[in-house]
Amino acid sequence: MEQSSDALAQLRAINAAAAFNCWCGIEVVAAEPGSATIAMPWRPEAGQYSGFLHAGLVGALIDTACGFAAATLVGRVLASHYSVNCLRPAVGERFVARAKVVKPGKNQVFTSCELFAHSGGSEKLVATGETLLLVVAAGTEA
Repeated sequence: MEQSSDALAQLRAINAAAAFNCWCGIEVVAAEPGSATIAMPWRPEAGQYSGFLHAGLVGALIDTACGFAAATLVGRVLASHYSVNCLRPAVGERFVARAKVVKPGKNQVFTSCELFAHSGGSEKLVATGETLLLVVAAGTEA
């Protein structure tokens, strides 16, 4: 993908086809070659026992944003490994994940991401993460 509008349209189509992303209310906010920004509104059913965004969804947002950033450069990818650092409780009205490609390769792509909680007009960094993604060859069966 070379143009930002093309990248955005393609990621929005991929996102719309992912049932989990639709259930979460994830939307693709921005995309450029090598980067992607996604957002998700707070939903009570996405919370853990103390009312924070569940760490599983923190990881899902980071994984998804990183995968989308990689896809803008190499097409279909599959997570091989990802790590998440929860820096503070994820509390907010909306969560925004901004990912970028650190190093693209022919077979694997390294990415990084920051996850922010938005509340009352302010933004707080709540988590960071990294992924190692494998490039999925065209015609490869799932």
